[in-house]
Amino acid sequence: MNRNVVFITVVALFLTYCGAINVFPVSEDARLGAQFDKEIRTDARQYPPYNNPAAQQYVQRIVDKLVQSPDVKYRGTFPYRVQLIKDDATINAFCTPGGYIYVYTGLLKAIDNEATLAGVLGHEIAHAERRHSTNRMTTQLGVQTMTEIALGSNPNRDLQLAANAFTGLGLLKNSRSDEEEADEYSFRYLRSTQWYPGGIIYFFDKVKGRGGSSIDRLLSTHPLPQDRIDQTNARLKKANIPPPTEAQLGTRAYTDFKRSLQ
Repeated sequence: MNRNVVFITVVALFLTYCGAINVFPVSEDARLGAQFDKEIRTDARQYPPYNNPAAQQYVQRIVDKLVQSPDVKYRGTFPYRVQLIKDDATINAFCTPGGYIYVYTGLLKAIDNEATLAGVLGHEIAHAERRHSTNRMTTQLGVQTMTEIALGSNPNRDLQLAANAFTGLGLLKNSRSDEEEADEYSFRYLRSTQWYPGGIIYFFDKVKGRGGSSIDRLLSTHPLPQDRIDQTNARLKKANIPPPTEAQLGTRAYTDFKRSLQ
C-alpha cells in the first residue's frame, strides 16, 4: 500500500469515527429520497394513500412554515413534500433522505394539538436536514469502501452502488444520537414559529406506556426513552420558555381538523 493510500485510509478512519464526514453528496440524499418515494407510491397495500386534499394541505402548511426556520439548510434543495397514509392503527411518521415526509392517519387522530404535530414534523425534517441516513451509510460502509471511493476511477458509480445496498426501511432506523439530535433541531425550528417548541413532549406522553403492534412499529424507527422527555423539559427550562398558551398549542384549530378526518 503506497503512502497516498495509507494517508487517505488514516484520514477516512479518523473522520468516520469522529462523525465528521459524509462521503455522499447532498444530491445522493435527494436521489435516494425520490427512489424511496416512488417505491412507496407504487405499494398501495403497505402504504395506502389517504385521499383527503384538505387534510394534506393542512399538514403541508405546517411543514412549509417549519422549513422557513433559519436553521433549515436544504430548503429549496429537498422538496419537503407531505404524503398521508391511511392507517389508523399506526401512530407514526417518517421522512426519507431528501425530505419526503409520510404521516399516518393514526398519528393525526391520536394527538390533540397543532404544536404536537409541528414537533413531530420538525423531528422528521431534522432527520433529512442532518442527513442521518447517509451519515449512517458512510459509517457502515467502512474505511475500505471509503478509500476505494476516494481513489476509484468512477466514484459516482461507487457511491450509487453503495447507496443501493442500504435502500429499504432499514435506511430509516435511527440511532439514539440521531433521535436526540432530531429532537434538538425540532425544538430550534419551532422556536421560529407560532407553535410551542416543546410540543413534541405531548406526543411522547401520548404513546408512553402504550403497547400493541402500532407502538411496536413506532419503536422500530423512533425509540422513545424517558431521557428524551427529560431532555425536552431541560431545553424548555434552559430557554426559559413559559407554559404554552392556546395560541401556541392550536388545540381548537386541531380539534376542528380532526373532525374532518374519516
